[in-house]
Amino acid sequence: MKAAFYTLGCKVNQYESQAMEELFRRRGYEIVPPAQEADLYIVNSCTVTSSGDKKTRQIVRRLRREHPLAVVALTGCLPQTDPHAAEELPEADLVLGTRERRAALGDEDHTRAFLKIQDGCTQFCAYCIIPYARGPLRSKKLSALREEVAGLAAAGYREVVLTGINLSLYGRELGLRLPDAVEAAASVPGIDRVRIGSLEPELLTDADIARLAAVPQLCGQFHLSLQSGCDATLARMNRHYTTARYREIAGALREKFPGCAITTDVITGFPGETPGEFAETCGFVREMGFAMVHIFPYSERRGTAAASMPDPVPMEERRRRASELAEITAGSARAFYEAQVGAVQMVLIEKKREPDWVRGYTPNYTPVRVRCADDRRGELLPVRITEAGPEGCTGVFAG
Repeated sequence: MKAAFYTLGCKVNQYESQAMEELFRRRGYEIVPPAQEADLYIVNSCTVTSSGDKKTRQIVRRLRREHPLAVVALTGCLPQTDPHAAEELPEADLVLGTRERRAALGDEDHTRAFLKIQDGCTQFCAYCIIPYARGPLRSKKLSALREEVAGLAAAGYREVVLTGINLSLYGRELGLRLPDAVEAAASVPGIDRVRIGSLEPELLTDADIARLAAVPQLCGQFHLSLQSGCDATLARMNRHYTTARYREIAGALREKFPGCAITTDVITGFPGETPGEFAETCGFVREMGFAMVHIFPYSERRGTAAASMPDPVPMEERRRRASELAEITAGSARAFYEAQVGAVQMVLIEKKREPDWVRGYTPNYTPVRVRCADDRRGELLPVRITEAGPEGCTGVFAG
């Protein structure tokens, strides 16, 4: 029996798909790429935006059309938030929400493993349906976290990525904070690197940053969710910080983690966003010099506060603003890569993508190509960065 997975959305979904893949392997399934013929197709959906819902439905319907004899299963946030999803998608043979799946660890095709340590969100941003989809806060206990990380280390993983729906809220119901999880993961022998997923900036304190900086295994890569560089827009979004506070937090991270990458998300065309407000966002993004920015034209999501807000921005203008912002961020990404030329970085080799070349990532998540005929996957090697391009760097082994 063969099974294939389509995964949409965030790193949490990636983690959950890899967990489901392992469960299927244990039951004798062969996991194949989604483009191949399979007996079972699992679509792990994302519902942050209505465009994500649309894409999910398109995939399910295409799979049913192209593979009429296969079983098509829909899981993830879409069926969790929309009780009518099964009725609206008769093409799906099985519909399961996020709370109806078992989870396990492991993905033998990667050297980096994702570990979900937190679920649920209580922030209720105006554009987001996730608090309704994922429910109250739930955090993995430190004992369970250490045990799972130890299992990953025993399986040969050298890097673990801690993920969550709102990772910055990790442990609040247990009397813990995010640094407790990072310290626990880093304490496991065999784990050389720990990364953390997307963070809500206002929930990261100076004391948290100081503790994180004391963990040598923690990689200097921080995804601080921004969404807008205009305070008026942030207030309408029900975000809980100002651009001034965001600037302070980013500055503190750069001070404690020299050369770190700070990446973010930005929504363009949120209801009521004027040309002047968008100009403020562009200016703030230029100032911050992000290593990467994920840009999303605002998409109405039924059931959120923003869906009924006045003064919607026409979709064409939302997309135009996204394109304009993308031009700005492309320049800052290139500058981030160019600043590393000449430096020696430790690169965890992950894949051999083409003959005579291997690819891996630095601690700040810069992708690096190195000419090498051998398969060095899983090795942590010093690389001198020799060249920067629009999507990463090239280097040579330095030792």
